[in-house]
Amino acid sequence: MVMRKVAVLGATGSIGLSTLDVIERHPDRFSVFALTAHQQVSKLAELCIKFNPVFAVVGSEDAAKLLTAQLPAQIGTKVLSGSKALDDIASHPDVDTVMAAIVGAAGLSSSLAAAKAGKRVLLANKETLVAGGALFMNAVKQSGAELLPIDSEHNAIFQCLPEGYRGSKSNQLDLNGYGINQLLLTASGGPFRDRDLTTLKDVTPAEACAHPNWSMGKKISVDSATMMNKGLEVIEAYWLFGVPIEQIKVVIHPQSIIHSMVSYRDGSVLAQMGNPDMRTPIAFAMDYPARIDAGVSALDFATISQLTFKEPDFNRYPCLALAFTALKAGGAMPAVLNAANEVAVDAFLNEKLGFMEIAAIVENVLEMAKFQAPSNLEDVLAVDRESRLLAKQLIEKQMH
Repeated sequence: MVMRKVAVLGATGSIGLSTLDVIERHPDRFSVFALTAHQQVSKLAELCIKFNPVFAVVGSEDAAKLLTAQLPAQIGTKVLSGSKALDDIASHPDVDTVMAAIVGAAGLSSSLAAAKAGKRVLLANKETLVAGGALFMNAVKQSGAELLPIDSEHNAIFQCLPEGYRGSKSNQLDLNGYGINQLLLTASGGPFRDRDLTTLKDVTPAEACAHPNWSMGKKISVDSATMMNKGLEVIEAYWLFGVPIEQIKVVIHPQSIIHSMVSYRDGSVLAQMGNPDMRTPIAFAMDYPARIDAGVSALDFATISQLTFKEPDFNRYPCLALAFTALKAGGAMPAVLNAANEVAVDAFLNEKLGFMEIAAIVENVLEMAKFQAPSNLEDVLAVDRESRLLAKQLIEKQMH
């Protein structure tokens, strides 16, 4: 058995901590080579003491000094800081598996560095594919990197695809050759799926962050409430699986038991089911193609009273409609969508913007943006930067 050396990028977030939980269950299979966090120095210090990684990376020199001061002398962990250090760790010759779990555009560069270096990339960072899909998939193809999706929906689809299809390094595949008809992404519908539409403008940040099924960070919880999360996942699915936009569908499934499905030409629909716990897709990807204990209990079908499904209502979820619009427009537009949404969600969480105004800001930025299709990482980051600026200006204008 080969011991996998793992770099966990975004170690203090929910995905990072779930990854470390899986690693801890299998000390014979995985060792922690590096842990990273942006500013959560105390949390990272605790993890370093527990897992004793070779490297720890933080966002700034000041954070690095704080972390170094909190680590006991006997801990041999070398502390680094900054985005270049992140890229260096993601592509380090001693690392074979990279959990790319840094939230937002901040995780783009290191995910790309891991792909270019031919690593097994466990991709939990949406923005890598949303903002830099073509760039990232080309890097995977050229280096022969192994790309395994961590989002529960994409991981479910991956598990339901034919072996030859999911093992391919290309995202330009002939669906007909595999008999695939459609990819069906399931969505819980968030906390407001049954709420009176006229009251959505009054939603508070606390309400938006109270997800009925999953334990997630604030930003992702709001994205789930607006269903922008699902819109970003549609864009990801397009790049991951090489499926035409018309063959990607979203289905509201409140119980979050079926994580996604693949519909085949012969009428079969394959679904991946399980309790809503991110350790399942993480464990699947960590030791693929083997199956290992994730610490997650199996479904008890006797206690599942019902599984329900319905079409999403774009009046309730305008952000989902905007994601399809951005994907169809192509070029820089998915990157614009993502950047504008991040700024709008942050403004909402800081009570500078109403819940239903998130979509309005994103729509306005999409209409105003005039960018060429990005051809490298610098282009993607420039689009991200300019789109954020546009969104901030619109929000400022609205506040005065």
